[in-house]
Amino acid sequence: MFHVSDKRLHLLGFSSKDLNFSRTHKTHFSFNKTQKNPGRISMEKGGLDSDGREFKTANEMWREEVGDESKKTEWYKEGVGYWEGVEASTDGVLGGFGHVSEADIRDSEAFLNGLLSEVLPDAANGQRHLVALDCGSGIGRITKNLLIRYFNEVDLLEPVTHFLETARESLAPENLMVSDMHKATNFFCVPLQEFTPEAERYDIIWVQWCIGHLTDDDFVSFFTRAKVGLKPGGLFVLKENIARTGGFMLDKEDRSITRSDLYFKELFRQCGLHLHRIKDQKGWPKELFAVKMYALTTDLPKKVHRTRSKVQANRPAIIK
Repeated sequence: MFHVSDKRLHLLGFSSKDLNFSRTHKTHFSFNKTQKNPGRISMEKGGLDSDGREFKTANEMWREEVGDESKKTEWYKEGVGYWEGVEASTDGVLGGFGHVSEADIRDSEAFLNGLLSEVLPDAANGQRHLVALDCGSGIGRITKNLLIRYFNEVDLLEPVTHFLETARESLAPENLMVSDMHKATNFFCVPLQEFTPEAERYDIIWVQWCIGHLTDDDFVSFFTRAKVGLKPGGLFVLKENIARTGGFMLDKEDRSITRSDLYFKELFRQCGLHLHRIKDQKGWPKELFAVKMYALTTDLPKKVHRTRSKVQANRPAIIK
């Protein structure tokens, strides 16, 4: 079992006291600029869990949480079990922050528009039949409000049954305000770490607020398998919460980890993926983690596009 989407908007269980740890214990989060592979250092940095416990490294945390097969099975079972108890609504899947959905979709759409014009220019004039995969789709919020307006077909991947059934109903043709050329095609009730896509089906594989439920090993395994599902020129979009420190924060309640930007970049390297574009989510509540969008390709891009936010409102913070 596994993950889920749209549902990891914020990390439950962290207090302002826990956040102060990262400010006052800088030795565990220092960055050695002399290292040739700075991303690797992020894997060796410490983190906290939602009980306030300190881990010196990510490896130490993973050994304790999923160190044997029975623990790993329990990790995924409890992760899905948590979301099986959540209401199938926008407010439910967004952890009580349903009001941020509009800002989320707005920035995601701007990001997607840039990618389509850069990477898939023939899509604008209808010369390409576009297909997307919505990973950790939840109730279909992203598909309905964004993806189905740009893609001829969208497949949804979600392990929580009542979320997926809500998505199926919401995305029925009679409930959509799009042309007959756009539709939700497949609804896969499969855990992310067990899913292998059809070869060369997708132009974009969209992964949002769900990858934190995967262990590092399963993260790498998923993206390695999922590469096969991309059409030539296709890419991944990963949108996720970002930990303030160079390390991580572990939520023991829903069995998920919030990784730092450097942590993600090291995992991308292990997956053999390359950054095409990075952008910060703007206009974000201060009490939530910062959110970043990554566009990832299987081929080395000529240039990495970086868009830095000029405001501080989206800095990570979890305040009760």
